[in-house]
Amino acid sequence: MSLLFTSAVTAQQQDGDKVDLGALTQIKNEAFQHSQVMENLFYISEVYGPRITSSRNHRAAAEWAMQQLKTWGLQNVHLEKWGPFGDGWQIKKYYGALESPAYASLIGFPLAWTPGTNGPVTAEAVLAPLHSEADFAKYKGKLKGKIVLIFDPRELAMHTEAEAHRLTDAEIEERAKTPDPSRMGFGPRPGAAPAPLPGEFTPMTLTTAAPSGRILRNKVNAFLKEEGVAVALTPGYNGDGGTVFASFGGSQDPKDPVGPPMAAITPEQYNRICRLLQHGITPKLTFDIETEYQKDDEMGFNVVGEIPGTSKADEVVMVGGHFDSWQGGTGATDNGTGSAVAMEAVRVLATLHKPMARTVRVALWGGEEEGLYGSLAYVQQHFAPRDTMKKTPEYDKLDVYFNDDSGSGKFRAVSALGNAQMAAIFQSWIAPIKDLGIDGVVGLTAGPTLQPGGTDSTSFSYIGLNGIGFMQDPLEYGTRTHHSNMDLYDRVQKGDVMQGALIEAWFAYNAATRAEMLPRIDTPAPLAK
Repeated sequence: MSLLFTSAVTAQQQDGDKVDLGALTQIKNEAFQHSQVMENLFYISEVYGPRITSSRNHRAAAEWAMQQLKTWGLQNVHLEKWGPFGDGWQIKKYYGALESPAYASLIGFPLAWTPGTNGPVTAEAVLAPLHSEADFAKYKGKLKGKIVLIFDPRELAMHTEAEAHRLTDAEIEERAKTPDPSRMGFGPRPGAAPAPLPGEFTPMTLTTAAPSGRILRNKVNAFLKEEGVAVALTPGYNGDGGTVFASFGGSQDPKDPVGPPMAAITPEQYNRICRLLQHGITPKLTFDIETEYQKDDEMGFNVVGEIPGTSKADEVVMVGGHFDSWQGGTGATDNGTGSAVAMEAVRVLATLHKPMARTVRVALWGGEEEGLYGSLAYVQQHFAPRDTMKKTPEYDKLDVYFNDDSGSGKFRAVSALGNAQMAAIFQSWIAPIKDLGIDGVVGLTAGPTLQPGGTDSTSFSYIGLNGIGFMQDPLEYGTRTHHSNMDLYDRVQKGDVMQGALIEAWFAYNAATRAEMLPRIDTPAPLAK
């Protein structure tokens, strides 16, 4: 492999670092011979998953993680609360079945922040697809006591390509190219599905974390509740063959309307019910759903711990990932792996007993799935509020944050945030570990993030700090596991997360021990009022 920035690095080799190969050998031995990354993942996903933000599972997982960090010798380990989030929520029971004209168990799960059925409910199915508010009048007075299919049936296609994929050298090289500067940040990606119209109801728009999604959910929930719907059904926004992708159904804010019980079922079964109705046959369905709202503590939180630095202990290198998940699976690939990798990285560093000038801090974020709440609150409390950009004393002491949140795939490249000097430094770190499969630097769009979104590293770059992510092999992330009922431990590739933990530890070690802090992107101006 020979990728990315090769000519730039030749010209700027003096800007790279001379690395400590002895430390690398120790890190490799610990990360590969004594790995605990899959053991971390077992507890995060198998014991405590799923981990809806502020749910009982999320809190129990956080207590376990803090105990592990303390066992490994980390200091200042604590839950850091970042402000009111709202209700916690989790599933207690789910049963769904087609009762007539023939019995069939319905694969699915309840949507987050929707209520239970208070025991088994058997009722007739009704197809009432909602495309916009204009459809409310069409169905008014016709849905009481019914189990309502609220979207059109989904057209499914046969799979002719493998669902799992590893990036080729050519694909990584293509992603490293600077896009057309005249179109940076503008317009949809080539081949992207057309954007929904404003106010359009789709399985995706109703489950987005954006404020627009909350507005649409509130409108739909208020209507369905007022009409007395027994249960509302969706086919999810992606997936087939037993895989169901879904997330929101209601809101963590207790002031928002609470709709009826809602569930997503696999689209083949959803379509079967639709076809029966379209042929004049009225099927009967049974659902028995129990969910639990946790209202005793509505404060959101992050898990934080540190390996204290020596000569520059006030300067900080961070690693992390989000700790919360959705409810369909156990949150193994999103983002149990990112959290397990970050925990393993600091465990490995703690075993080295080598002085690191800077403090290495791990953070496991809450509220990422609902809008990056945990990391956004953290960076704006610790470093600078985005509206004023009035820096705290900590702002100039944060060196870099390394983030893992793209599934369980192997690390293949690292972002340099458009900074050529940082790219050269990262290439010098990568040089002795190319045999692990990482051989590139990507992220050629320079400057702060215009809007945070997608993952927690953008909360840092949004205020001009180095929020760095890794490009990973996609594997089955977008096709099978992301926000689905197949987000499970068995979909994780052990060798890939072992590799990721080693690389994250190596990058953190280099950042914590180099003579100077890494170069930084520009500080953005305060938001215009």
